[in-house]
Order: sequence, then C-alpha cells, then structure tokens
Amino acid sequence: MSYPLASLSQIERTPSIEDGIPADLEQDLRAYGCKLIHQAGILLNQKQVAVATAQILFHRFWFVTSMKHFGIGDIGMGALYLASKLEECPIRMRDLINVYDLLIQRATHSLSPKSDSPFKYANMSYFGSTFYELKDALVVSEMQILKRLGFNVHVVLPYGTLINYLRVLGLTSEEDACSRAWGYLNDALQTPVYALYSVPTIVSAAILLTTRHMNIPLPSTPPNCWWDLFDAAWEDIWSVCGHIMRLYRSRTEEERMRVVGMLNKKEVRKWLEDKAEREAT
Repeated sequence: MSYPLASLSQIERTPSIEDGIPADLEQDLRAYGCKLIHQAGILLNQKQVAVATAQILFHRFWFVTSMKHFGIGDIGMGALYLASKLEECPIRMRDLINVYDLLIQRATHSLSPKSDSPFKYANMSYFGSTFYELKDALVVSEMQILKRLGFNVHVVLPYGTLINYLRVLGLTSEEDACSRAWGYLNDALQTPVYALYSVPTIVSAAILLTTRHMNIPLPSTPPNCWWDLFDAAWEDIWSVCGHIMRLYRSRTEEERMRVVGMLNKKEVRKWLEDKAEREAT
C-alpha cells in the first residue's frame, strides 16, 4: 500500500492559507492540536503507536480541509478515536470525551483573568448538552477524516527504521543517542513532516540533529555522506530539521494565548473577521 504524501500544490497553498490564515499561525495551531492529542493519550494511558498515528492523520487532514470549517480540538479528538481503532487498542468514547472536556476547560482557564488561581475541573453532566455536543463532534470528526482522506489511513511509524539506521551507523553504543533521536521523532509529530517526507528522510533528520548536538562525527563529505546510505536527500533532511527546530523557538505570551484561544472553528472565524476589519480600516 502506498504511503500518502501531500502534493506540491497542497503544500504551497493549504486550504487554511486559502481562507486567510497565515502559514505561521496554521503551523502553531497544528502543533497545539497535536499537543492536545498527546496529552489526551497520556491521560487515557493509550499506546504510543495510536497517539503517533492520530497525530499523523491530524496533519494530513489539514492539507485537504481548512481550519475555518473544523476545529483543531474536534479533529484531534476524532483522529485519536480513529487511530485507536486502527492500531487495535480502542478506547471508550465516554473516556475520550471526558479527557477532552478536561483539556478544553484547562485551556479556557488559562485564558481567563483568574488563570493564576489553581485549575479545578468541573465534571460535566451526562444528561447535559456538553456531553452530547462533544459526542456529536467526535462522531462527525471521525467521519470527516475518513471521508476527506478517501479512507486512505495507512501510516508508517519511524521507530523501527530508527533502530535499524542507528545499528548501521554504529550509534547504538553511544549513550543517550537513541533516546535523543527518538525524542526528535516524537517532537516531529507536532509538525507536518510526516505528511510531507518519507520515513527515511525524517529518521535521517533526527539522527542528524542528534549527532550535531552530541558532537558525534559521521562522514558528511561528498561522495561519502552517511545519509546517502538511506536514499535521503540533504535538502529534504535540512528542511525536516528546520520544522523540528521551529518548535523550540521562544514565543511571546500573546502568541501563546492566541493559539490557545482558537480551539474551535467559531474562534478561528472570529479571528478572521477581526483580521478583515483591521485590514479594511
């Protein structure tokens, strides 16, 4: 089965960019949506393979759909629910809804004037509207992911490839090299690289960052470049490194609050309307 990657036209002009969302804001919203998936996976004690699969499906979705039409919170919830089925470690719908309700309440609390006070979770009523609204959003999100991806939800995870490459390069004996590279692969899940590049390229980028930061020498002078062993192009590897390193940049409090405040499509649409008004004046 082929591994689906975004086309050049999808990369240059994503649906969200077409609707007026700046590229840097879209990247931040993608990263935040993936963080919520990761946090939900931890709270649900879900397997890493399901969480990683959900994050990759989440990124693919935004190459065919705009954030103006679907919220990152709803799609993240639907992606995790679908991925749990795909990886044969299903979770209860009610448990997932409870966890996302907690995450949403915590995000809302961080935006409130009382954000300095301790966060207290208010349990939802199973006979109230909130539960059924989240349940409907979950069902619709899962359906939309399947529909808009054409039921092509095949995902290849990079972890086995990483171990094989480290063995080929003789790095398995290096202290912390494996765990650091593994961490870069996990961080890369917050970026769209898994929908843009093949697994060998992403794994090579993780190894490059690891060896650079740990000062481990590898042959890097043409024609004896270590990444050529894995059929990975230097330009693509460097691009993946850029995506990963972008996650570690410092952010202002205003930037962080802007992203947290755009969890659903209504908030995104309001931001676009305010942006249009500012540009018109």
